[in-house]
Amino acid sequence: MAVELDRQIFEAPVKVDLMHAVVVAQAAKRRSGTAATRNRALTSGGGRKPFRQKGTGRARQGTIRAPQHAGGGVVFGPQPRGYAQGIPKKVRKAALCSALSLRAREEKVHLVAGFELPEIKTRWVAKWLEELGARDALIVTAVRDRRLERAARNLTRVRVLAVAGLNVRDILAREYLVLVNDAHAAVVERLQ
Repeated sequence: MAVELDRQIFEAPVKVDLMHAVVVAQAAKRRSGTAATRNRALTSGGGRKPFRQKGTGRARQGTIRAPQHAGGGVVFGPQPRGYAQGIPKKVRKAALCSALSLRAREEKVHLVAGFELPEIKTRWVAKWLEELGARDALIVTAVRDRRLERAARNLTRVRVLAVAGLNVRDILAREYLVLVNDAHAAVVERLQ
């Protein structure tokens, strides 16, 4: 049974700027943002004035934890923060359609119906992808398939995702896109 790709999704205009913005936002969201330094409030000690205010001939000092002292706090150092960038839903959807259209335009989308693993073995997935001519592939399933994930996890250039987790970065990172069983219908449902 031959299934045609949905034209609205797989023949959308390829917008490189949108794909770039979404990939950058994905990478930014993955950053941990845990870099931190102690400022003078967080540095322990320095509770009393190091010497009296007047009569010493030196500049007045309030604490030995001020930034000009050794062991003092850091001025304007990094503090924990989030790097996530907000991307509108319409932009994310358009970028995903662009990435799918790009792979379709390059004729690197495979639709596979009725695929079942005989057993959870990497060699079966490797052999199947070899027959498809798609060693470097993103395999997309309608719902999460733990058997296929386990079988493919040792293949360095292969990633298995459910349609719910489909994203621009993973599509662009792999050369081929393999839609297994009902994945095509699920992609169309998600993007319409």
